[in-house]
Amino acid sequence: MNAPTDISMKTDEVLRVELEVFRQQHRDLDEAIKALEATGTADQLTVKRLKKQKLRLKDVIRLIEDRLTPDIIA
Repeated sequence: MNAPTDISMKTDEVLRVELEVFRQQHRDLDEAIKALEATGTADQLTVKRLKKQKLRLKDVIRLIEDRLTPDIIA
């Protein structure tokens, strides 16, 4: 995952593309974790690392979504 944490210099268009890529990676990790757990012989360390990577992706996704969602002042 090569996601710079500074998203302030990126355009909304670039962020939207990256957002879709990160969402797909998140789904792929979810599928990989499920497949490993379904075998019953999954290495717990590998599963734990994949879950941490998935959480990091989730954080990046939220950062980008927050940047792309306009603030609504009521």
